[in-house]
Amino acid sequence: MPEPGADPSVISEDLEDLYENAPFGYLSTAADSTIFKVNATFAGWMGFPPETLIGRRLRDLLTVPGRILYETNVAPALRLQGRFEEVALDLVTDTGDKLPVLVNATERRNADGEMVSARVAVVRAKDRRSYERDLQGREAAARETLRSEQETSQLREQFIAVLGHDLRNPLASIVGAARLLRREVQSEKGLKVLSLMETSVDRMAGLIDDVMDFARGRLGSGIDLHRAVCPLEPVLRQVVDELETSQPSRTITCEIAVPEPISIDPGRIGQLVSNLLANALTHGDPRSPVRLGAVTRDQRLEVWVANAGAPIPPKAMERLFQPFFRGEVRASQNGLGLGLHIASEIAKAHGGVLSAISDETETRFTLTIPLGQDGGA
Repeated sequence: MPEPGADPSVISEDLEDLYENAPFGYLSTAADSTIFKVNATFAGWMGFPPETLIGRRLRDLLTVPGRILYETNVAPALRLQGRFEEVALDLVTDTGDKLPVLVNATERRNADGEMVSARVAVVRAKDRRSYERDLQGREAAARETLRSEQETSQLREQFIAVLGHDLRNPLASIVGAARLLRREVQSEKGLKVLSLMETSVDRMAGLIDDVMDFARGRLGSGIDLHRAVCPLEPVLRQVVDELETSQPSRTITCEIAVPEPISIDPGRIGQLVSNLLANALTHGDPRSPVRLGAVTRDQRLEVWVANAGAPIPPKAMERLFQPFFRGEVRASQNGLGLGLHIASEIAKAHGGVLSAISDETETRFTLTIPLGQDGGA
């Protein structure tokens, strides 16, 4: 309602000015989309005098893709629903340039329900449309990068698997040759060289096993298990004996309290414990013994390996079980950084978990595997 005393002619003039110079384009079209009224804002954007737009159809002001979209989607939606909102279209100006816009429209009907006209509001959307297109381009680029990385990762893992498999043949030849040479009389120097060869072969075989286990896990087959119900202590004692033989200057103490046989893969558990003990011997304080413990309680098996020495940095702890991670504390290690990752995967294959804690007192790795009522994992 106008304020008391307001001049009606001034109000009418203000409404006309609002229509003509509104911050958005405004036009009215007949039922066949022919323009019969247009404001100065829209005409200014288009670069045409307003009178030259009268009598033209809205679709004729669109780009070819815009015309197709308008005829196949927008116009039918307007007839069926009586309105449409924020449809992105491109208009063509008098200079032939594209004008990105968002279009809103509502229709007017007569008493018989027939469409008489449509009121159309047009908002310039250059910045918004550019942002949307840039965002779509970035999403497409990200999807392509992800696809490429997945393909590269799969090829790399397949290559690792094939390489690990094919390395076994020449390695077996070296082992065979070393055994033949040991049957012959050798000098002290020759025996020393043979011992170095056999040690290197054992280390290479271990690296190949690690690579193969990693490749199997990454390619979907996972760590394979061959379970058996067997006593755990002999498995652990054998691993300890092997490591003490290879490092006679170090001591490994044992606290094993698992009297009943349990369902495990003895070879894999031995591999896991061997990795943990070798890790502790390498990075622990050489003046202190490495400690190995095993116990069953609360329907679970716990096997732990602890050593004194400098604690593992918190940042390294976050990535400790990731493949190929060695970190600063492992810079001198002659390995691939797969040992702890594979140990963790062996734990998962048994339905358990491998965890680690480290402080100034000790570093401890703990394997926890749930057991069934009969003692089986």
